[in-house]
Amino acid sequence: QLVESGGGSVQAGGSLRLSCAVSGYTYSVNAMGWFRQAPGKEREGVASIYIDTGSTFYADSVKGRFTISQDNAKNWVYLQMNSLKVEDTAMYYCAADRLVRTGRELKVDEYSRWGQGTQVTVS
Repeated sequence: QLVESGGGSVQAGGSLRLSCAVSGYTYSVNAMGWFRQAPGKEREGVASIYIDTGSTFYADSVKGRFTISQDNAKNWVYLQMNSLKVEDTAMYYCAADRLVRTGRELKVDEYSRWGQGTQVTVS
């Protein structure tokens, strides 16, 4: 089970920290990701992390502004979002799976486990 929290409304330039609680299958996945979907747009990858190595991947649009991390127990995954822009407004989803192919860490169809999403609104 994946449960997101931390969304909300913020002014442009502000910061938010999203959290994702992971339970039930922490030993069957090797990667976690944050994705977002704005109204009328396709869901897109924002950031991902390999649980064991800590290797991270970011969409070009968020590099230098967003940081994905996990806690030591690997039960939480976070997305620190700084310098938020209006175009970051979207529903943000946490996802998990066991990735077997490299280079697809931000691809929606590589993940089968999804949270319910948390709304981020930047104005």
